Parts: sequence; C-alpha cells; structure tokens
Amino acid sequence: MNKRSVVNYAFASLGLMLTGCSGGILDPKGQIGMDEKSLIIIATVLMLLVVVPVIILTLYFAWKYRDGRDHEIYAPKWAHSNKIEAVVWTIPIVIIIVLGVITWRSTQSLDPYKPLEGKGEHLTVQVVSLNWKWLFIYPEQGIATVNELVFPANVPVEYKITSESTMNSFFIPQLGSQIYSMAGMETQLHLIANEPGTFKGFSANYSGAGFTGMKFDAIATKDQASFDNWVADVKANGEALTAGRYTKLAEPSEYHPVEYFGSVEQGLFHTIVMKYMQGHGEMSYYAKPEHAAHPHHGKAEE
Repeated sequence: MNKRSVVNYAFASLGLMLTGCSGGILDPKGQIGMDEKSLIIIATVLMLLVVVPVIILTLYFAWKYRDGRDHEIYAPKWAHSNKIEAVVWTIPIVIIIVLGVITWRSTQSLDPYKPLEGKGEHLTVQVVSLNWKWLFIYPEQGIATVNELVFPANVPVEYKITSESTMNSFFIPQLGSQIYSMAGMETQLHLIANEPGTFKGFSANYSGAGFTGMKFDAIATKDQASFDNWVADVKANGEALTAGRYTKLAEPSEYHPVEYFGSVEQGLFHTIVMKYMQGHGEMSYYAKPEHAAHPHHGKAEE
C-alpha cells in the first residue's frame, strides 16, 4: 500500500466515523442540543491539551531510552527544577479553572427546569413512561398519543415527566438533555427544534425485558398550522383515554404500536403522579411515636 492509498484510507475511515454521529448528540437540531455540543467539544479540547502531550512524551521517552540503546543514557544531574514544577502545576490549574467557569455557566443556562427565554409561549406535553412505551398527553389540546410525539418547529416545549412504575430516562439526542422519569415524582425538561424533521427518542435507562423497543418518533412540523391540523386529525379519529383505558394501556407490552386518543380524562396526569401518595395521611399518623405502639388505639377507646 503506497502513501497515497494510506491517506485515502485514513480520510475514508474518518468519514465513516463522522457518519456515525448522524442523528446523535453531535448532530443537534435544537438550540439546547447545539449548546451542549459546544460544551462537549470545548471540554474535550481543554482536556486533550494535557492528555495528548503526556501520551506523546510517554511514547517518546519509552522509545528514546529503550533497552539496547547504550548511547542514549538517561542520567539527569538535577534533583529539582522550579521551571518544570511551574509548568506541571500551572497548566492543569489553569485548565481546571477554565473548565470550572464553563461548567458553572452552562449549568445555569442549560438547567432543564429553566424555560427557554425569548422563544415565545411554550407548548406543554405531559410524558408518562410505561413498560415499555411512552404516553404523551397534550393537556391544552385535550389529546394523547403513544410512541409518537409531535410539536411545531421553532416552538419551545415544556415537558412534565413521570413514570407509571419503573424509572426511565426521557431522551431525544438531537434536541438536547435527557432527564429521568420516576414514579410519584414530576421532573421537567424544556427543549426546542430549530427545524422541521423526525428525530429519534428513547429511554436511556435500562428498565427490563422490553427496554430495546421503548422508542418513539419526535416529529417537528414545519409550522403551527401543520401541528393544528395533526391535532384536529387525532381528535377526529382517536378513542377516549379514560382511567379504565389507561389501566389497560399501562400493562407491560413490547414494541407497542403508535396509538392516538382524541380525548383525555381530566387530571389523568396528576392522578398518575399522585397514585403512590394515596393513604399518605394515614401512614404518617401511625409513624408518630405515640401511635406507633398502639395501631388500634382509637378502637380500644370505643
């Protein structure tokens, strides 16, 4: 293989590696994703400023003073060098300070609970992770879907997230941050798509046998009118999501098909979040020391 072939092969390999980034966090389609990509690149470059020279010098000294090269004798005549100490300590300290400042700023600006400023009114979507599928409730539109998330491009979306049972992680790599869904809790996430398209979403937290099929399409429509037409179509053709229908939907299923619900029982998401809080008052009563030893104290008095 000649020199030119080696160069061509190297560029072809690089192209294949970059192709693997398509559709992932290094191919962002939303502002949050773009900011996170910049943060990853900056942090990686800063760390490589230390890692690369150390690796190069390690390999160089191992080669230069390898066994059998008698003319390359390593016999330093110094015990301490202030210059070397200054370099060895100053560079890492400066890098750590820079990384600390960048991390602090990004932590504030990319807080998943923080609404996206200057982007207009947010669309609210309530997300419920089930075994093993995703339920999306649109409280303002009065509809719900399973394994299909639709929203207008260039419109910020506020996600309110919980879980029916097992902990999962809601993640759309091209749009930005992931965040956990946990039973009895509500987490939040704010994302935006800067262009129309279909982006892959999934759970980033292993949750059992059907985990691999727990995926959904996140579809950003080209404008608000297209989104409104989709909502009208779901309302006209979807069934009602009642409490009884939700109980059946919550049963474990693998590779669940897309479903549409034209109406949703009022307060369903809140009911899901609070389902494990039922009887909390009674439990807290018996947790008190004066009642713990006599669980039937009230009946005894009667």
